Amino acid sequence: MTSVAETTRVLLGEAWSALGGEADLLDLVTVTGDGAGLLPSRLAVLPAMVAAVSASTLAASVLDSARCGGRPALVRVDVEHVAVAARSERYARAEGVPEPDLFAPLSRLWRTADGWLRLHANYAWHRSRALGVLACGDRPEAVAEAVEGWRGEELEDALAAAGAIGYAVRSPREWRAHPQGRAVAGLPLLDSVAMPGSGRRAGAGSGAEGLRVLDLTRVIAGPVATRTLAAWGAQVLRLDSPRLPEIPAQALDTLSGKRSAQLDFSQPPGRERLEELLATADVLVAGYRPGAFARYGLGPDALAERHPHLSVVTLSAWGVTGPWAARRGFDSVVQCPTGIASVEGDGGTGTPGVLPAQVLDHATGYLAAAAALLARVAVERGEPPRSVRLSLAQTAHWLTTAGTGERRAPREIRPEAYLVTLPGAARPVRVVGPPGRAGDLAPEWVFTTDLGTDPPAFTGAGDAG
Repeated sequence: MTSVAETTRVLLGEAWSALGGEADLLDLVTVTGDGAGLLPSRLAVLPAMVAAVSASTLAASVLDSARCGGRPALVRVDVEHVAVAARSERYARAEGVPEPDLFAPLSRLWRTADGWLRLHANYAWHRSRALGVLACGDRPEAVAEAVEGWRGEELEDALAAAGAIGYAVRSPREWRAHPQGRAVAGLPLLDSVAMPGSGRRAGAGSGAEGLRVLDLTRVIAGPVATRTLAAWGAQVLRLDSPRLPEIPAQALDTLSGKRSAQLDFSQPPGRERLEELLATADVLVAGYRPGAFARYGLGPDALAERHPHLSVVTLSAWGVTGPWAARRGFDSVVQCPTGIASVEGDGGTGTPGVLPAQVLDHATGYLAAAAALLARVAVERGEPPRSVRLSLAQTAHWLTTAGTGERRAPREIRPEAYLVTLPGAARPVRVVGPPGRAGDLAPEWVFTTDLGTDPPAFTGAGDAG
């Protein structure tokens, strides 16, 4: 069996190559700590997470050197810190507020007539659409009975057609044969292309200091990417539409180091404000379905025409090709058709399982942050901005083809050593601090905020929060 350290090296090499990084810089990365019993899985979960965090930390080191001169600094990544960070949403707390329930009662696996299917009903509109398809009330017993009357693939399609979210559990072999599985297998881990415009150099500064990042993301993967950029010094402004309100408890973990505002850019006043923000931003990170922004003129080509200075990173559930490209999806449901739930399940009973953390989200987030940082490296070197596309399904393919993990007895992680308390919200918020270090440069957040309470504007120079 390949060792965890060797699998981590292989995965880091693959990720760094996909990002377009220089291969000789991989020697700068040192991974420390004992990973035994951390994030136990039949898949290479811990190595994938360590590789993604290492890639983002190395990218920060390269950007720092591009701005300050000299060779990139040595990178150190602690495996236990990474394991805690991979579950960061479990530890985030607002002072005096009870532990939030991160999944709604209907967001779980259900038996179908021919197997299993997982619903995602955390958002009220997804829940109501799913219940409409099932033609039942919201009692778990009623949902169970309704779901069991459907074949998994038929219900999957019916839910998608209604704008709801649910996916049947498939074996790895079934996913490889599925049209979307074949489409994803034909994609790289991420796709990065040079844009026709000319970027604006930020000049001297540490890490991502002074860079303006416009954050149009939700849930976990995109917000992890942007909070990572904030940890390296970027000024991040998150925008949410008042038409699709976010769940505050869900955003609590990923607002660290950011400002958060509401803006309805489907209407002219909001659209004009968005254009002003895009004109002053250096990086856009967007986490909506392919095509969802196109009707607002926010696709990569349209953005390149109006804002040729902008580096753009986009994330989706299923990638940009295949019959599911426009479908909705989240980590917990992407695990089901891609074979992960089957691999992680109980072979004796046939019950599907889950990963020990939402690794598709978190790993994709750190890879997206790495892509954004390296896009800025290109700009600092006088090269054009880049457009980068990632998806949870592409990360799932990377994970499921990485070999086996270690399903040994889990080792209890004590997160206290990695927790920090941040001011800036109505109540102090405790979160897992950012992992990784590049020489003397350590990522950190010094403030947080409450969801949607800030003006839709970047702060002035020197405003540290």
